[in-house]
Amino acid sequence: MLLKIREKSQGLLARIILLLIGVTFALWGIQNYMGGGSEAAIASVGDKEFFQEDLNRAYSQYSQNLSGMDFDEKVIKKQALDKLIQDEVLFQHVQDAGLVVTDEAAKNFIKTLDYFQTDGVFNKGQYHSLLAAQRMSPPEFVARIKKALKMEQFQRSIIESSFATEKDVENFFRIQNQLRDAEVISIALQEVKKQPAAEAIDAYYQQNQNQFVTTEQVAIEYVELSLAELAKQVKSSDEQLKSYYSEQKDLYTTKERRKISHILFAFTKDAGSDDKQLERALNAKKALASKQFSVLAEEVSDDKLTASKGGDLGLFNVGVMEKAFEDAAKSLKLGEVSEPVKSAFGYHLIKVTELVAGEVKSFDAVKEEITVAYQRSEAESSFYELGESLTEISYENPDSLQAVADELGLAIHKTGLFAKTDTASPELEIISAPAVVNAAFSEDVLKGNNSEAIEIGTDKLVVLRMTEHKAAEIKALEEVKETIVALLLSEEAKQIAAELADKVKSEIIAGKSMQAVADENGLKMQKFTGLTRSNGDIAWQVNQEIFKAAKPVDGKSTVITVADLSGSQAVVNLLSVTEGVMTESDKAKKKLAAMNIAKAFGQADFNAALNSLQGGMDIKVNISE
Repeated sequence: MLLKIREKSQGLLARIILLLIGVTFALWGIQNYMGGGSEAAIASVGDKEFFQEDLNRAYSQYSQNLSGMDFDEKVIKKQALDKLIQDEVLFQHVQDAGLVVTDEAAKNFIKTLDYFQTDGVFNKGQYHSLLAAQRMSPPEFVARIKKALKMEQFQRSIIESSFATEKDVENFFRIQNQLRDAEVISIALQEVKKQPAAEAIDAYYQQNQNQFVTTEQVAIEYVELSLAELAKQVKSSDEQLKSYYSEQKDLYTTKERRKISHILFAFTKDAGSDDKQLERALNAKKALASKQFSVLAEEVSDDKLTASKGGDLGLFNVGVMEKAFEDAAKSLKLGEVSEPVKSAFGYHLIKVTELVAGEVKSFDAVKEEITVAYQRSEAESSFYELGESLTEISYENPDSLQAVADELGLAIHKTGLFAKTDTASPELEIISAPAVVNAAFSEDVLKGNNSEAIEIGTDKLVVLRMTEHKAAEIKALEEVKETIVALLLSEEAKQIAAELADKVKSEIIAGKSMQAVADENGLKMQKFTGLTRSNGDIAWQVNQEIFKAAKPVDGKSTVITVADLSGSQAVVNLLSVTEGVMTESDKAKKKLAAMNIAKAFGQADFNAALNSLQGGMDIKVNISE
């Protein structure tokens, strides 16, 4: 049980938490934590107000994930605002529910985040530098982490409380393994030779001009402030490096770690459970006088995940277990067994089975690493100071980059024309950053102003401006006439096929056999028996619709038409459905199937709970569509 909880605190969870707290170190958040002042709120949840700044930040995070895609800015902003509101609804609920996350748990979680690690080890200097770049203090960041952990705790409590019964799993495989028999008449598109009239071509052009527009393009010039380039300019002596090594010695020190095992006596819902489990734990402690800890764990521990391993929990990490458990584990000597320790799960007997000694890497062993870290550390203060100057000067001189380039000694780089959906190339490496593309096509930049400072990763700042703009334009009719003719001919061919499919379907429903109708219309009919969901002998889309179709009732077959992406048609006569059975190979997948079904149920339950909470709160949105 405890091992399971510890494993869930790593990896994917870290990414989920960061999404919940809305922290991204790919943004230059100079104003992120300033108040709204006299600005009118754009939305509110209870007493909590959101301002345009909050929406802009959330929108930036959303749009960065859409690099190379042509998206609707209004749609993404609506999604970003919805997410802000949903997160606040969830947070207010967990606050009211009294969920608690300790400072220690939050700090230990922070240490696991890749953002703040160097070679897999927490880097305190990097932590403080990155927070400083966001204008956030460590206590503020810890508070945000605690907030996110509370929200995740509530979400997980709902999702993980869902389960799939044996019947649910059986029903899944019964449906998944169905076999279906069907007859299929295929109707391919036929070439239409009669050319469309000039009036039809013009009408299509007038009604569908959005299909015939050129791609919007811009060319930009930009200045770039690079932390790596600043670091190269930092000179260092052995004396300075040794001083830095002494200050950062903790980063090059591996503390003693201990491997622990435990035996759990879990609480139950029965009255008097606490006393019963304590008595069990005390009796087990006595039994250890004549029995090995690992053997006893296999026999009596209620933590079935670790019992089979002799109670082994692996190497102990601070901040994962409850405080009482951790205090006991840290105080024990090698081989010593604790007295019963009470947690939220029950009583534990804890044993230290191995001590891994700490180690301090010598200065000579890490000198190269120290040099890089020192140069970066020294350059960081300049980077953030110059970053502020970059922001201020480019804002105060919005119609040119020359002033900021001259003041900071930066080169002005230029690009050729590019579109939103273009991919980066050696000549256009700068557009590999989604934030740069978004800024280049933003309304403010297209008006001729400098962009805001854009952070690329954690070590580059860019300010850009537009040097050339080719707006999207409607192409002339003559330029697209051949395309329109091809489209009209294709549409007519699709219409002919659809009308024939409807005619065939009507005749089948009226009582004619599929074969007779196929022969009368010069079409091909095929019969398929024992179709599975993954059958490769039939067109994928047709097979999908066959398995969506209603079962035949009272001996009457189900007749449907299916159009594929090209416009070709198929008329399907579903003859019979045979319920599936669980195969031997399915039995091996039962556990995974149950987990996936339970997860789907849990997510649905969480969404329903969130919608219910949202419906019960005072939510106002003051922003025009």
